[in-house]
Amino acid sequence: MIMPTTTTRTRPDWPCQVKSPGSYDWERSATKWLRELVPARYASYPALLRHPVLLARHAHLQVQQEIRVARTALQTARADLPRLGLPESVIEHTIRLYAAEIMQLQHIARSVRAVTEALVQHTSGR
Repeated sequence: MIMPTTTTRTRPDWPCQVKSPGSYDWERSATKWLRELVPARYASYPALLRHPVLLARHAHLQVQQEIRVARTALQTARADLPRLGLPESVIEHTIRLYAAEIMQLQHIARSVRAVTEALVQHTSGR
């Protein structure tokens, strides 16, 4: 029997790569998506694979760190990049790039929180 895949999302920040909570194999899709957010060496640790909530926690920490790095890069770009001999057009493009990256990372962070909450609810409901 083939189980239908549901496309209902729990909230707007739910990642499209992750099946809806409660649907067939949703926890595995969540784990797969979370593994893509952490460095490869972490994604292969057995404890993180056996406990998706633990993987979600690490993904949250990873994304928060990436946000801090992007903010630092944005805040220091005007002072640091001219000293590297970069033209103003490249500096402006880089600043826009960092700003866009921060927005994308913030969206990912919200998605990680949504998936984490669903995993915790699923785990506590067992």
